[in-house]
Amino acid sequence: MAVFEKAKEIIAENLSLNEDEVSMDSHIVDDLGADSLDVMETVMALEEEFDVKFPETDIKEVKTVGDLVRYIEGKIK
Repeated sequence: MAVFEKAKEIIAENLSLNEDEVSMDSHIVDDLGADSLDVMETVMALEEEFDVKFPETDIKEVKTVGDLVRYIEGKIK
């Protein structure tokens, strides 16, 4: 399964959204309505799923779903 497809599934589940509401361009806070706790819980779920770690400094740089996907892809290749 592509990173985006699995990440979209996890993000939608954590934020109680339909998967079709989540796109690569979706801003995690502004478009998807995540608060800081939602972001942390989502990141932890993604870390577990993809066996990667997001240092706190990197999490602050992540603004969109695409940012998350590219970060994960860069860590698992």
